Amino acid sequence: MKLAVFDFDSTLMDGETIDFLAQELGIKEKVARITEEAMSGRLDFFESLTTRVALLQGMPYQKAVDICAALPAMPGAQETIKELQKMGYKVVCFSGGFRIGTQPFKEKYGLDADFSNVLHQKDGLLTGLIGGEMMFGFSKGDMLQRMQAVMGISAKDTLVAGDGANDVSMFAHADKRVAFCAHDILKKEANIVIEQKDLTQILEKI
Repeated sequence: MKLAVFDFDSTLMDGETIDFLAQELGIKEKVARITEEAMSGRLDFFESLTTRVALLQGMPYQKAVDICAALPAMPGAQETIKELQKMGYKVVCFSGGFRIGTQPFKEKYGLDADFSNVLHQKDGLLTGLIGGEMMFGFSKGDMLQRMQAVMGISAKDTLVAGDGANDVSMFAHADKRVAFCAHDILKKEANIVIEQKDLTQILEKI
């Protein structure tokens, strides 16, 4: 058995979930600026996440669910997931984003598991608070090590793919490290660099 772990936003999914939500509230540019700072490594991930989610306070929860159910897949996502599974990989998504985005994607495209964060809601509205498994810059590396231990999988049989600073922590524990249309901070740690929005290119390089 082997393990392939993909970031969600701007890797499996074409865009940033929180930007789609912010667009609904007319604050996309403000939120996107903070996202960019975090993904390039200039801003602490936890601070950036909680700051951005706070800006969503008051949004109807069902509206957020509907937007997240319609997020666009990255070109080649479905084919790449299926091919990796045929090659003996368990294909998993780690996201610093939200369960309401990763869960429908998992079901639609057949991921083996998804790990992400939960937007807190009360009385049908987002409260601006968030909790979950992927809140910190180190979270993905931490979860990857735990999964490897449970599944008995070594770095040799692990592939990771992402685009931003909060993916760096995964790269220390995988022999196949894919920087996908990525920020420089991640490219420096990668041994496979893909510059085109086409996930099937991963299949050609492994």
